[in-house]
Amino acid sequence: MTRFSIEDRQFMARAIQLGWKGLYTTHPNPRVGCVLVRDGRIIGEGYHIRAGEGHAEVNALKQAGDARGATAYVTLEPCSHYGRTPPCAQGLIDAGIRRVVAAMVDPNPEVAGRGLQMLRDAGIEADSGLLEDQARELNPGFLSRMERGRPFIRLKLAMSVDGRTAMASGESKWITGAQARADVQQLRARSSAVLTGVGSILHDNSALTVRPEELSETVRVQVDQPKPLRVVLDSKLQTPAQARIRSSDAPTLICHAQAQNPANSEMLSFLQVPTGANSLDLNWLVVQLASEYNVNELLVETGAKLAGAFVEAGLVDELWVYMAPKLMGSSARPLLDLPLDVMSDSIELKLKDIRQFGEDVRFIWQPN
Repeated sequence: MTRFSIEDRQFMARAIQLGWKGLYTTHPNPRVGCVLVRDGRIIGEGYHIRAGEGHAEVNALKQAGDARGATAYVTLEPCSHYGRTPPCAQGLIDAGIRRVVAAMVDPNPEVAGRGLQMLRDAGIEADSGLLEDQARELNPGFLSRMERGRPFIRLKLAMSVDGRTAMASGESKWITGAQARADVQQLRARSSAVLTGVGSILHDNSALTVRPEELSETVRVQVDQPKPLRVVLDSKLQTPAQARIRSSDAPTLICHAQAQNPANSEMLSFLQVPTGANSLDLNWLVVQLASEYNVNELLVETGAKLAGAFVEAGLVDELWVYMAPKLMGSSARPLLDLPLDVMSDSIELKLKDIRQFGEDVRFIWQPN
């Protein structure tokens, strides 16, 4: 007999739905939802809105008022340590909660089962593992940072039907239409950091900011500013002084291979990166972005060479490919600089999602 009922699943599904409301605002914390139920009826619900503010359990308890004897359904194990807010496990104990169901154990070493144990030690029935796969979808970046020590990395690419990203001259605006570009803005808005190479800065003077005018009104009011962190791979420090990436619209990190770091400023920082195979060490860099900059979800928007380097290094978790209904010809630039000689070297992908934006089609692929 399963330890979770149909009602348990329904209430946890609601908690997961609530957790998605924090999609754009909880960085670097996880997105979490919580539902409080007594006698089969929801008496309080909440979600983690913003880092430094009340967690999902706190907000749900506040709405419930009196939660004695209730069951708490929470998408992530209640925290057990003092951070910027008190531990949620203790808050549930003090509120007289009878039972706690967590979708999953928190992989954060500061929690990692301690929250559930704190509840059990207080005489509260505590269990986990209900709708865990769906709950993990809420926080691919946070979980990756805690479990693998690096961000969850998405590579965004736009191409024609014949797999081309720019004309031979470098002209590429715009391959896709307005609706697809608006979807990219939402992807930027949920990311902790956006990374590009200095070539994109020199050629396109890319700003890599979230463009509010391209977001829907519903999304626009949820997006915190300034964000995300802009990361430029610039081994020789070629980024021009007047480049838009240096603006105060969002913080910027210039990653280079020079003998020493230039002086940091309020919104502009420098990071010296080891080199490997005549280029910056991407594996070292992504670990640093996770450990030193708390980057959960990293979006890579760059040219074919650097995009190919990320794929070759095995660092891409998802490829977001926007395909426009046009042909750009054989002399146009390819999607990736990824020289493979034989069929056995090919990289197999699994299709996770496909949908249409205007005339363009977006594919989300995952490497097998």
